[in-house]
Amino acid sequence: MSTPEDLNDLYTGELQDLWSANDQMARTLKKITPKASDKALKDMLTKSQEGIAKHTEILKSLLEASDEKVKKEHCKGMEGLCAEAIKHTTEEAPDKGPVLDAQIIAQYQRMSHYGIAGFGTTAAFAKALGLKDAVKALSQATKEIYGSDEYMTKLAETSVNIAAEQG
Repeated sequence: MSTPEDLNDLYTGELQDLWSANDQMARTLKKITPKASDKALKDMLTKSQEGIAKHTEILKSLLEASDEKVKKEHCKGMEGLCAEAIKHTTEEAPDKGPVLDAQIIAQYQRMSHYGIAGFGTTAAFAKALGLKDAVKALSQATKEIYGSDEYMTKLAETSVNIAAEQG
């Protein structure tokens, strides 16, 4: 992203960054999902990939509506989170089982929290710019990401972490 000159530049820069972040997270989840042992976790990871694709389409449409070039800007923040997720779920992880499932949830939540921050910030920029449709779409996406995060917390606390502790 070039140096932003105004709030609109920040807004479109965030849209471009989030597009890249979503693509990176989707690729990472495709690698991680088959490793999950817990059926509910595996189902949620699959569902999340569908949600990410939907959110990416929203980002693209908002970029089109902003009259900016529809492109993504490589997100170094998500690059680091994805590298950590791969490291902790493949290179430095058990082959399968509840301990790996707990690690998958932890890494998923780290990536999701980046999305919550990014979509929430971008919605705030859109609000300040008076972009009502964008605010609605971005706020809905933020709410959906929060919901996924809350589900993962519940899954961890009610089954996965318990199974991991029991070995």
